[in-house]
Amino acid sequence: MTEEERLLEQAKAYNDAKNHSAAFRILSDLTDRRYAPAQNYLGFCYANGKGVAQNYRTAAQWYAKAAEQGLASAQFNLGNMYYNGKGVAQNYRTAAQWYTKAAEQGLADAQFNLGNSYYDGKGVAQDYRTAAQWYTKAAEQGLADAQFNLGNSYYNGKGVAQNYRTAAQWYTKAAEKGHAKAQVNLGNSYYDGKGETQDYRTAVYWYTKAAEQGLASAQFNLGNSYNNGKGVAQNYRTAVYWYTKAAEQGHASAQYYLGNSYYDGKGVVQNYRTAAQWYTKAAEQGNAKAQYNLGICYANGQGATPDYAKAAYWFAKAAEQGHAEAQFYLGNMYYDGQGATPDYAKAAYWFAKAAEQGHAKAQFYLGNSYYNGKGVAQNYRTAVYWYTKTAEQGYAGAQFNLGVCYNNGNGVPRDKAKAIYWFKKAAEQGHEQAGQILKKIRGY
Repeated sequence: MTEEERLLEQAKAYNDAKNHSAAFRILSDLTDRRYAPAQNYLGFCYANGKGVAQNYRTAAQWYAKAAEQGLASAQFNLGNMYYNGKGVAQNYRTAAQWYTKAAEQGLADAQFNLGNSYYDGKGVAQDYRTAAQWYTKAAEQGLADAQFNLGNSYYNGKGVAQNYRTAAQWYTKAAEKGHAKAQVNLGNSYYDGKGETQDYRTAVYWYTKAAEQGLASAQFNLGNSYNNGKGVAQNYRTAVYWYTKAAEQGHASAQYYLGNSYYDGKGVVQNYRTAAQWYTKAAEQGNAKAQYNLGICYANGQGATPDYAKAAYWFAKAAEQGHAEAQFYLGNMYYDGQGATPDYAKAAYWFAKAAEQGHAKAQFYLGNSYYNGKGVAQNYRTAVYWYTKTAEQGYAGAQFNLGVCYNNGNGVPRDKAKAIYWFKKAAEQGHEQAGQILKKIRGY
């Protein structure tokens, strides 16, 4: 150990013991000698208010003195100051320049941050390939954050050929160091069988590791595992425990599922009001399923005062995100004038949106809209098209209406055999009118 190294360690010890005057006497002597590690440490003291009043500007000045002498750790620290705009004007380009200097000297943290700069396109042109190269250099030195990001690069095929197995290998390295996000991603690899043989039990092991560190996404996934009995014995109560942990951190999907638990009384005493409260939290974050369920709560007065206008509002929010059931319900509200001004055109529009996603009732209602010319130009042929779609899904009302169309020649050539076929299908499901008509058809 050189004299300068010994004195710097002594200064640090004095500073840790709160003997700041003794520490700074030594540091003053070392900085007068232009000893870069002392300059860097003094920058650290000013940046963190350790023994001196916190002053980012002075910290940046000391980091710069050491960085200009080629000290990698100081170059990294100065890069951070420029990246975060602390003590200097924020400048991603200058940050990347300093990260590069430190990274080229092999400093893993700098290599990781430089990888982030290339990944995000901050201070340099976005380049996933270069990002992956820097992540690799840092990952190979054992930096968990870099191992996690490199795993993501392989998982998503950004900057490298997509390879789930290699992704899982890097996630494993970071997970074994306690990296919570890597643990949950490794759990996902086992759960989905991507890069690892599907193994719900091992997935739960890693979810638990991350969940116990407070990671909301892991808590949510662990809740799902208990809720569905995958990798663990099904236990609704434990599922609720983990959903609650994640929900309280603002995890929208956990809030939605926790709402379902209270709505259905699974793992907790059934409580529509609490369900509606959790649905509201998730809905306000844009969760379409929660928006739909909240609409149901307002429509049915479950956990909330009945309010068709609010129901329509939330159905619309979910419908605009492509939620088929919400689109169907919103169509009904426009059709019936509940919570919205009656508007057959808008009703048909939303029925069509849901029908195109295969929603049987919406296909039936859209068929009725075309059959009766409500909200759209009357078109028996199009009505038959939609009746057929939903009839083939086993919807009795559509089977009956399709029978009527074939019996009367509406939208299709008259075909007694086909009419009988569809009336019979409907009657077999208990459709009384279809049964009555069958009895009246001659020769049946």
